[in-house]
Amino acid sequence: MKALVIGATGATGKDLVKQLLNDPDYEEVNVFVRKPLETENPKLKNHLVDFDKPAEWRDLVQGDVAFSCLGTTLKNAGSKEEQRKVDYDYQYNFAKTAKENGVEDYILVSSYGASPKSKIFYSKMKGDLEESVKNLHFNKITIFQPGMLERKDTERTGEVLGGKIIKFANKFGILTHQKPLPTDVLAQAMINASKIKSNGYSKIKLGNIFSFAEKGK
Repeated sequence: MKALVIGATGATGKDLVKQLLNDPDYEEVNVFVRKPLETENPKLKNHLVDFDKPAEWRDLVQGDVAFSCLGTTLKNAGSKEEQRKVDYDYQYNFAKTAKENGVEDYILVSSYGASPKSKIFYSKMKGDLEESVKNLHFNKITIFQPGMLERKDTERTGEVLGGKIIKFANKFGILTHQKPLPTDVLAQAMINASKIKSNGYSKIKLGNIFSFAEKGK
């Protein structure tokens, strides 16, 4: 299979690309990035793109499965408008291009609580994206809604603190359904989803992602 990946430089994306490169079912892994990945592998194809100029890279979006794990924080983006550009516009434009180019399988990392009806900016933005991508009518689409992610070497202090609190609560049987999710587990679940022979729309939430990652091992 031929994979297409956006968000390859993020924590989940790095784990996803690493696992795809080691997966014998994938003979080619195409990443769409602003600067090339330092990984050297004959299966890896770096495509340097400007997401503000989709016309320049649209013909490169050719493959079997598209993985979207792109995203940023409000702090890094600088404003809600800039964050929406990355978390909605860039991802939707990529998904739309993939659909137009005949990609049949789309796998999207969203967020727990995503809903277009939410009054919370982030949750509404993620919900809007889910609905827009769903309405592109891919042959198969899988949306993952993780909660707290456990990233390697993260600089997100709030996320680190939140993860420690939830892990502490888990020891007493509290908030067990919100157990922090390591990004490599999420990546494995995404790959497993790509190998399921089915059609239609699926949404995988929170703790279910752990069991989903075990499938196919």
